[in-house]
Amino acid sequence: MIKIKNTQKKIKIDEKEVYKIAHDILTILDYSNFDLGIWLTTNQTIRKYNKLYRKKDKPTDILSFQFYEKIKPGERIVPKPTETKDLGDLIISLEYAKKDADKQGKLLIEHLKKLLAHGICHLIGYEHETDQDYKKMQARESYILKKLDGLDN
Repeated sequence: MIKIKNTQKKIKIDEKEVYKIAHDILTILDYSNFDLGIWLTTNQTIRKYNKLYRKKDKPTDILSFQFYEKIKPGERIVPKPTETKDLGDLIISLEYAKKDADKQGKLLIEHLKKLLAHGICHLIGYEHETDQDYKKMQARESYILKKLDGLDN
């Protein structure tokens, strides 16, 4: 189940469309039977979480919180029968995302596709700490976005 919470009021967003994108990404990755939380919020709120968890006192576009830690990129998550099928949670600042989308001349929903792909990749073990990690993550994100584009046609 995908749960979306929108606590910001400034930016209009079609939550059903965000849900569909997230669902499509989980389907592409064969994780459609896993839970995912998405919190759409403000720069002020995401800044607090960025400071608390990453020690960076500034807003950002997205934060990812894995349910299963120490997963290797490409390694399938196989929960034990007693474990929850939960990928984790994403926090997205719509203010930050809209500013980035505007800079790139994109619609916010198009930019959110990239952010959701990026965040979900983090939840399944991809990182970008090294150049090699970055290349793996970029390849996975590109794969997801290409598949999403195919679904839109």
